[in-house]
Amino acid sequence: MPGLTDQIRACRRCADRFAATATAHAPRPVAWFRAGARIRVVGQAPGIRVHESGLPFNDASGDRLRDWMGIDRETFYDRAQIAITPMAFCFPGYDARGSDLPPPKLCADTWADAVGAALPGIRLTLLVGAHAQRHHLGARTSLTDTVRGWRDHAPVTFPLPHPSWRNTGWLKKNPWFEAELLPVLRARIAEELGG
Repeated sequence: MPGLTDQIRACRRCADRFAATATAHAPRPVAWFRAGARIRVVGQAPGIRVHESGLPFNDASGDRLRDWMGIDRETFYDRAQIAITPMAFCFPGYDARGSDLPPPKLCADTWADAVGAALPGIRLTLLVGAHAQRHHLGARTSLTDTVRGWRDHAPVTFPLPHPSWRNTGWLKKNPWFEAELLPVLRARIAEELGG
């Protein structure tokens, strides 16, 4: 496994693409997983804070995600238990309006199969955001409809909205997410971490 994470961290396939963004940054892949993990968090792509720190979900979105999962930082960052494998391992940059660019498809095309094969013990997968849901579920509905249909995928897979502050309005409009989905998700996570 160290071989694959080292290969991902050394990847520079998107260097020209990132240099052409408003941030004009160099690639810094953040690979955070180990073969023995039982829970997999599939996000979109690192944000600027994660790019700078090298620690996935090391921001307010991560705080909200850990709250949704019912775990602390120490547990979340224990690679023996939780694998964090975004659709793109690098911060994709900002567009001219200052919004995050989508994760480059090239990253998933290059690494997704190898990462999946390197994590044979995964028993629970969280698909965080529409990009992850489209890739792993083939979702063709809206994020709301995909997340609302979470029972179709549980108890092995849970589609979730992105925990960004930008989705605070979504959470208020969809109280069933916190009332119905999160208790089941937390119980599944506790089951996997306890057994």
